[in-house]
Amino acid sequence: MSGKKRKLSKRAVTMFLFTVPATILYLMFFIYPVATGIYYSLTNWNGLTNDFVFVGIDNYINALKSSRFQNAILFNLKYTVLLVVCVVGLSLVMALILNSRIRAKGFFRGIFFFPAVVSMLTVGLIFNEVFFQVLPQIGQIFHIEWLSQSLLSNADTAIFAILITNVWQGIAMPTVMLMAGLQNVPQELTESAALDGASKWEIFKHITLPFLMPVLTVVMVLVIKDGLTIYDYIVALTNGGPGGATESTALLIYNHGFKEVNFSYGIAEAVLVTILICAVSFIQIRFSNRKTVY
Repeated sequence: MSGKKRKLSKRAVTMFLFTVPATILYLMFFIYPVATGIYYSLTNWNGLTNDFVFVGIDNYINALKSSRFQNAILFNLKYTVLLVVCVVGLSLVMALILNSRIRAKGFFRGIFFFPAVVSMLTVGLIFNEVFFQVLPQIGQIFHIEWLSQSLLSNADTAIFAILITNVWQGIAMPTVMLMAGLQNVPQELTESAALDGASKWEIFKHITLPFLMPVLTVVMVLVIKDGLTIYDYIVALTNGGPGGATESTALLIYNHGFKEVNFSYGIAEAVLVTILICAVSFIQIRFSNRKTVY
């Protein structure tokens, strides 16, 4: 028995030692920066000097009262709703199509995944030219008034131009994840339901969707996170314009920290956005778990 205990003890020590490097890196590059950031958010630090004063939660109160921060939050929430509807809906449709019996399925899967390997900033710059150069000329040629001017120059349509760009690239990865999730749907259940006279919609609603819910939950959390932290596309397309209509929380935090040299205030806004993301994700996961088949 003593030999076995000694062997188990050595094994436990060995396994513990393997976790030490990862734990140290996690503490250094996640826990420490987060803790430091929260501390600085309670000061008036400008990010450049060592002279700062502890101000408590004043930064948080001022951020919540700021109309600029409120508008950025509203923009993010509106954009996130549109993004979830478009990305999740289109990804689910594409996953069902690419998972069906169609010719050249592998070819279409490869082509469809291509946008995911291009950087978001590059995609944004490409679509910036499309919206400013290509589409207005098409609108002028065919005398389409609303298309004759760039969608990005109008405060009411700029958000949809950003959304189109994001959706074009953003549906690739969710589609792949949902295609993988479709492999877990028991074929015998769908075949039995079809033999019993169930329609395709009934099979999807009562069999496919419940088994797909775990993957769909992950996809929705990722898309919600992308919507609430949108930055790259906005920088490449509008830089927050026109007239601040597309200034997201991420861009606002960047502007406060690096352009207006008010790091502590920007960090406080980042903490508030993080709390919002966690709250929305928690609610969405709890709602989705109710419909999951275990």
